[in-house]
Amino acid sequence: MKQVTLIPGDGIGPEITEAVKTIFNAANVPITWEEENAGQTTFDAIGELIPSTLIASLNKNKVALKGPITTPVGKGFKSVNVQLRQMFDLYSNVRPAKTTPGVNTRFENVNSVLFRENTEGLYSGLEIFDERLQIADSISRVTREGCEKIVRAAFEYATRHGCKRVTAVHKANILKHAGALFLSVFREIAKDYPNLQADDIIIDNMCMQLVVKPEQFDVIVTTNLFGDILSDLCAGLVGGLGVVAGANIGDEMAIFEAVHGSAPDIAGKGIANPTALLRSAIMMLHHLGLKDEANRIEAALEATLANKEECTGDLGGKANTMQFAQNIIAKL
Repeated sequence: MKQVTLIPGDGIGPEITEAVKTIFNAANVPITWEEENAGQTTFDAIGELIPSTLIASLNKNKVALKGPITTPVGKGFKSVNVQLRQMFDLYSNVRPAKTTPGVNTRFENVNSVLFRENTEGLYSGLEIFDERLQIADSISRVTREGCEKIVRAAFEYATRHGCKRVTAVHKANILKHAGALFLSVFREIAKDYPNLQADDIIIDNMCMQLVVKPEQFDVIVTTNLFGDILSDLCAGLVGGLGVVAGANIGDEMAIFEAVHGSAPDIAGKGIANPTALLRSAIMMLHHLGLKDEANRIEAALEATLANKEECTGDLGGKANTMQFAQNIIAKL
């Protein structure tokens, strides 16, 4: 039995978390949950965004499932998500985007995985503001070590999953140092994987290519800011943030998360779609080596998504959150 830290989050987080727990229980997944929270709810209760009890739980369990977390806006607080990623060196943000039968989009046959460097670049937090001149500087810090880790992770994933192509996305034509360092590291590491096609593309062209012919891409690897933008773009190709998984993975720890917001406008109404968190939880099961359980739940989820009537309202159905979960359970 594996113990996993569970972070319900804010807004709809507790509702979709409960749905996932119900499905896991019905599937007899050998996991016990250790529940700790973070974000707005925790701050309101104890005055801390990331309590020490959560940090202790993460250090002990090394694996977590996290619902959407709200960071108080306009009060100078650093994003909880960014803090967790940097605190535990979760350098690899992994975002699959795959076409799902029943989830209607403008595109077909999309099946890509984006690897976003998670701790450096413009999100390093290295900012200077000159009050007198009213000038703000943000430093995009990129290190060789950081580039090597994310690029190696992308190639290793492609090798393990039988992928054929790894594409680096950059702006080395303008960012003569930061962009060039990332690109040069990519080309060096690509030589270690001669059986994989390795190529690179400039970020603006990549955005166009993704909305013209997204099915051509397999594994995509890029820096922090570009990855943040592209990961949501890729989600839009396959149905939106409500149906895609996300993971933050380091050498010692992994936090799997729903990548959508906390949706306070529908919190407490019992109508939220738990698909994104469930898919993240399925990724977590693969990470833990529980492949049979992961495959069973994924098959039941996809069978439910294929029948619009059994889905939540955002997918065109009539089910509430727990009815949707029960529809999945019926197909296990």
